[in-house]
Amino acid sequence: MPRIDPLEPPYAEDVARDLAAMMPPGVEPLGLFRTLAHNPRVLSKIRASNLLDRGSLDRRDRELVILRSCARCGSEYEWGVHVAIFARRFGLSEREIAGTRLAAWDDPLWAEGDRDLVRLVDELHDGAAISDALWERLAAARGSDQLVELIVLTGFYHTISFVTNGLRIDREPAAARFPEGAGSAASLDAGGGAGGTSREIGAPAREVRP
Repeated sequence: MPRIDPLEPPYAEDVARDLAAMMPPGVEPLGLFRTLAHNPRVLSKIRASNLLDRGSLDRRDRELVILRSCARCGSEYEWGVHVAIFARRFGLSEREIAGTRLAAWDDPLWAEGDRDLVRLVDELHDGAAISDALWERLAAARGSDQLVELIVLTGFYHTISFVTNGLRIDREPAAARFPEGAGSAASLDAGGGAGGTSREIGAPAREVRP
């Protein structure tokens, strides 16, 4: 049960404008956005600061970082929305999608470049820092614009995860569920996919479920 119910129309003029700009024409705003709308200033700032436009990152890389960030935070809400709308569209496989929840950064599932991105999210999540070894790998492969965007992207989706978890926002009807599995490429080969519920690596024993 949500801690704050999403706003229902009619909306104030400024809220209606922001909500309309955040969704395709004719699509009802997500529960997340309608919950943020209780504070129109925050809604407007979130709208202005989103990183879903064409930035310096390849969109597949962007979605991999977003899914891993949300998975590590236990935000089934936001993870499920991005799986449903973006992940497959931008080239992530079913095993890779499930792996963002289940597989360690050094799992054989990940190609070399993907492994560095997953490790980046994990290091920032676990210690709010990046090791020198990983930084050298990232800096050798990417420009400074991408390095900045990767860190900010990870932080932004921690913020979104805190909101969805802290307010226990109800899952969107069409959103994916966390997959079942033990947490390895082997478990994914055994049939794990983006569908059920599970604890991810490093999850707290009693996970908040939005």
